[in-house]
Amino acid sequence: MAESTGSGITAGEAEPRLRKASWKYVGPGIVVAATGVGAGDLVATLIAGSKFGYTLLWAAIIGCLVKISLAEATGRWHLATGRTLFEGWRSLGQWTTYYFAVYVVIWGFVYGATAMSSSALPLVALFPDGPSLKTWAVLCGLLGLAFVWFNRYAVFEKAMTVVIGMKFLIVVYVAIRVAPDLGNAFAGLVPALPDGSLLYTLGLIGGVGGTITMAAYGYWVNSKGWTDITWLKVMRLDNRVAYITTGIFVVAMMIIGAELLHSTNIALNSGDKGLVDLGKVLEDKFGAVTADLFLIGFFATSFGALMGVWHGVSLMFADFVERLRRERGASADGGDMVEEVAAGKREKSVPFRAYLLWLTFPPMGLLFLDEPFGLVIAYGVLGAFFMPFLALTLLWLLNTSRTPGQWRNGWLSNVMLAAAGLLFLVLCVKQIIDLDWGGIF
Repeated sequence: MAESTGSGITAGEAEPRLRKASWKYVGPGIVVAATGVGAGDLVATLIAGSKFGYTLLWAAIIGCLVKISLAEATGRWHLATGRTLFEGWRSLGQWTTYYFAVYVVIWGFVYGATAMSSSALPLVALFPDGPSLKTWAVLCGLLGLAFVWFNRYAVFEKAMTVVIGMKFLIVVYVAIRVAPDLGNAFAGLVPALPDGSLLYTLGLIGGVGGTITMAAYGYWVNSKGWTDITWLKVMRLDNRVAYITTGIFVVAMMIIGAELLHSTNIALNSGDKGLVDLGKVLEDKFGAVTADLFLIGFFATSFGALMGVWHGVSLMFADFVERLRRERGASADGGDMVEEVAAGKREKSVPFRAYLLWLTFPPMGLLFLDEPFGLVIAYGVLGAFFMPFLALTLLWLLNTSRTPGQWRNGWLSNVMLAAAGLLFLVLCVKQIIDLDWGGIF
């Protein structure tokens, strides 16, 4: 019997013919773009534009290139090896299991409350005489739970396409409405670092569109039915669409920040509330219709991120649990894990639904209580470590015998992943230093 390489290729066979990239296949990239750019990312870009005008536009573009490299590496691992990303992490040692287990529990608990609150903020602004913030937040959490629970990937992808369309059209419309200075915008493509801009620059390059959902991209690729290396060209086109779309969001928000805020010295709150502030500025300048449209885009951004995490991270958690069960002999199912993701088996599993419940109900308690300080610190530390963990483990996996030789990293992929790992390590150290450790002691 011929030996399988784990990539859908049998040893001794000719290299497979890659499918032709076509726009009709695009899907997982839309999902990752809708999920990865949340309200907090848009505020960070907006504030950078309000402080430095167009000067840091180049950093936002480089950030998109970094994310393209990371997501491409994640997708290529799934397609080239026929193994999920957690299987790859597990091959690096038991320490990856300990890290992921603690991370996914604490991160999910705190993120659930954050996502629900972020989705509720624009609804409170749109309906000031309606339910309270906490009531809207609970309703958003329940709606996200019900949608992901009762639907499969194909329907989920269609819904996320609607979300990305709303975000794209509304944010770009507002950017055009504020009349961008094209000369200054093009000048912002030339790298420059104004005084006091270094941390904003690093944040723009490393922060926008970069979360655990980048690791979930490979799972969405498999859920689409792309399970072997013949889909490589398709995946690469899909990934580029994702981060070109993300780049357009970022540029549009920077234009809004530069034209509407920088030129008039208007300051916003940090965090998601900054987008509510912007809605008020837009209403004063362009009227209620433009302001309401923007708030609808804000809701689409926040709720899209919520649905994406509810689905994508639950997929990862289900794969994590199944892998451990098989290693301990608790599962009689010896099927291919990538094929099982493609067949939708993970979305029907008990661990998938258990993590959905974990993301939804326990975090509701944080909506009504002050967040426990130690939990917030743990969330901040674990979250800061995730992106360097992802970049550096991908660098390891894709340069060793774990990946078939012809699909390992080339020099460009290695440069981009190494640069991403270094950048995220710097941001990790900064984020940990900035945490309010004094509250513990």
